[in-house]
Amino acid sequence: MHLVYPAVLAALLFCTGLYGVLARRNAILVLMSVELMLNAVNLNLVAFDVWLSRTAQDKLHSGQALTLFTIAIAAAEIGIGLAIVLAVYRARGTSDIDKLRDSAEGHEPDGPDGPDGPDSPGSDPAAGDRTEPPAAEKAEATA
Repeated sequence: MHLVYPAVLAALLFCTGLYGVLARRNAILVLMSVELMLNAVNLNLVAFDVWLSRTAQDKLHSGQALTLFTIAIAAAEIGIGLAIVLAVYRARGTSDIDKLRDSAEGHEPDGPDGPDGPDSPGSDPAAGDRTEPPAAEKAEATA
């Protein structure tokens, strides 16, 4: 068998995984796409190992050993990744990556003015959204 067939298949797998990582919004689908990309790399490692062992009469099979190592690392990665996704889903109720990114950056779901509106005490419309009340108002509020 020629080296071209597994190389083309690996390229198609990798491109499919890359599209999944870039286009998907669900965290579990992104993890599956990463696994597709890792499997494409594993396929290339095995194909090139077989091709090089035929030409050099090498019996070490380092590509296949590296593939086994990559499979073990990928299994650990998917286990930890799924545990993180499940913990985030239980805490926030969604596994949508865009919504998780928005909540991590501090965007509030009520709008740019916050839950109290633009006329809330301590907010200065000219200073922007993230202004704090002066120190005197903080002291009066805590007293």
